[in-house]
Amino acid sequence: MRRLLFVVNFVIALLVLTAAGVFYWYFYRALPELSGTITASVSQPVTIRRDALGVPHIQAKSLEDAWFAQGYVIAADRMWQMDAFRRLAAGDLSEIIGAKTLEIDRDARRLRLRRTAESIYASLSPEERVPFAAYARGVNAWITTHRGRYGFEFSVLGYDPRPWSAVDSILAGVQMFRTLAGDWKSKKTKAQMLSSGEADKVRYLFPTRTGFELAPGDDMRPGSNAWAVAGSHTADGKPLVSNDMHLDFGLPGIWYQVHLEAPGLNVSGVTLPGTPGIIAGHNDRIAWGMTNLGFDVQDLYVEKFDVRSGQYLAGSQVTRAREERELIRIKGLIPEDQQHWITRHGPVVDEVNGGVLALKWTLYDPSLFHNVFIEVNQARNWNEFQTAISRFGGPGQNFVYGDVDGNIGYHAAGKLPIRKSYVGDLPVEGASGQYEWEGYIPFDELPHAWNPPGGYIVTANQNPFPTDYPYNVSGNFATHYRSRQILDLLHAATQKLKPEDTLRIQKDVYSGFNRFIGRQVVAAWDKRGGKSGPLAGTVDLLRNWDGQMDKDHPQPLLTTLIFQHLRKAIADRAVPNAGGQYETQMSSAVVERVLRERPEGWFGDYNELLLRSLAEAVEEGQRLFGSDPKGWRWGRYLFAEIAHPIAGGIPRIGKYFGIGPVPMSGSATSVKQTSRRMGPSERMNVSVGAWDKSLMNIVTGESGHFGSAHYRDQWDAYYNGTSFPMQFSTVDAKSTLTLNPAR
Repeated sequence: MRRLLFVVNFVIALLVLTAAGVFYWYFYRALPELSGTITASVSQPVTIRRDALGVPHIQAKSLEDAWFAQGYVIAADRMWQMDAFRRLAAGDLSEIIGAKTLEIDRDARRLRLRRTAESIYASLSPEERVPFAAYARGVNAWITTHRGRYGFEFSVLGYDPRPWSAVDSILAGVQMFRTLAGDWKSKKTKAQMLSSGEADKVRYLFPTRTGFELAPGDDMRPGSNAWAVAGSHTADGKPLVSNDMHLDFGLPGIWYQVHLEAPGLNVSGVTLPGTPGIIAGHNDRIAWGMTNLGFDVQDLYVEKFDVRSGQYLAGSQVTRAREERELIRIKGLIPEDQQHWITRHGPVVDEVNGGVLALKWTLYDPSLFHNVFIEVNQARNWNEFQTAISRFGGPGQNFVYGDVDGNIGYHAAGKLPIRKSYVGDLPVEGASGQYEWEGYIPFDELPHAWNPPGGYIVTANQNPFPTDYPYNVSGNFATHYRSRQILDLLHAATQKLKPEDTLRIQKDVYSGFNRFIGRQVVAAWDKRGGKSGPLAGTVDLLRNWDGQMDKDHPQPLLTTLIFQHLRKAIADRAVPNAGGQYETQMSSAVVERVLRERPEGWFGDYNELLLRSLAEAVEEGQRLFGSDPKGWRWGRYLFAEIAHPIAGGIPRIGKYFGIGPVPMSGSATSVKQTSRRMGPSERMNVSVGAWDKSLMNIVTGESGHFGSAHYRDQWDAYYNGTSFPMQFSTVDAKSTLTLNPAR
């Protein structure tokens, strides 16, 4: 018995030691140095203090040393994320993953993202290259001093990171541009539907979107909220600036918090790993946030040439497309040779009958792009802020501003094409030039505001262009629901506002759109004289529903399923049996427009359409969630499951590296805009001038290392809607690392 007990204890001890050894080897060794002194390529000592959340507060005696240190600390916490991000943009994922990412790489190569980043870098002035170079030196200092200790992902995939370059930093920005402005595939869907459907109805589903005529909804694209409140409405008499940018979930999240201090620079906020400077935040004079403008900066052109030879057909304005060839390296396989054709409008992205689709995109004009955030970070007032963002190339953004002098402001920014003619269909190459761009809208003529009389500025991706705007307007603008709800909640405040109050607004889950759908169904039921029947109880659920998209309630699920069936029925009416294709950005607004206008020639009886969609939604819900709709829960349908990109696929233990699934409240049209794959990527609430009262929260944590205490230490606060002080004037340092210059 004693021998058996000894053996059991020995095995247990061996397993524990093995587990400890594995943890040490794969996770603990990769954790960054937090305290002490190291030698680095800086001109003077740099101090890096980390607070309780692991946020680095960098103090340097020169700007270049600050950017060097920023690159160093972000590489220490997020090197694999940075490497994966540049590989995603460059089309190099298959080199480390294998064939399953091949189509992703093909798409990136087809779009020429790395070649574009190289062109952008070549167009930068020597002065603009300095921050990129200093940042890259910092990243590479970490890479060269941590060989063999890069982290779990590098160990499992069996490779080391290549040196970082300024082009890699630009690639990170290019990838973000792609995320926020990739609308060309919906144009392709429209072209396919036009080929087999009723043209007028298809165009109704894909409206031209000028002025305030429709302001299309944007259910699945990233969206954001930002607002500024004048001091007349705040507790301390100074402006409040709030921002929550809605992007895809990830482990780690998209943003990294950092505080940079150097001569002429004292700025704190969130940065995009891989790029120098702060994207959204505040310095000691101003605060700013952003939302995606959604203005259309891409066009597809039908060009007529032979895709084998590149030779244009007779009648074309040019004779031949330009050919590019490159290899995609694939782990464990022979590299794939790719051929691409580049037309006068841009790269070929697809083939059509008798020709190809060529993509024209502002991204492909390298002269437009500058890292204006370096200038924004140092701006002291509205004029300097405007000067900086006037050079912003894109994607189009709404910038919201507040300063210590009590001012608030707003300005749209980005290079937005001037289109002489825009009909919403695919332009054809050589069509008398009416579809060619005529430059970009001047910055001073973009929508802007300065200290509006009401004391509020709100942007939630809605259309900011007036109906009499002198230029053609086209874009994926959100419906008014989020912006209206934010403004209503600000107006409804019974006391002067504090950052905690604006945080509560960011958490709001009321959806005017879903409530509209519910009311339409109830009205249709009542008009049919419905008093009894199998659906009566379900309709009663909607009768007095308050529109709250709460995870524990059934009505959000019911109205969402009704909307999905309405959307399919409307699309099927335009193109028979093609409703499954129609999942574009503007679909919710189009459904609302159909129900409000009830146009002739679509449906003989709109009430019958609503009740049929109700019946189909209930049938689907019963199949998935049980027979009694009263027992349904929105959170069983809407949930967040954030898997680790590599460890998440490991059987049995992969789930421990991730988060969820956890039920979520919110929707595409609530202030807290949420879907299964995206949500608020940060929540910032800045008390301008009283900086240490400001609040900041990212989704998971600062570190990408599973062994770090900061891997997901912010998740509970994020999920429950609380936040953390944004330390600035006073930093409660938990560790201090000093970078000393080499002697």
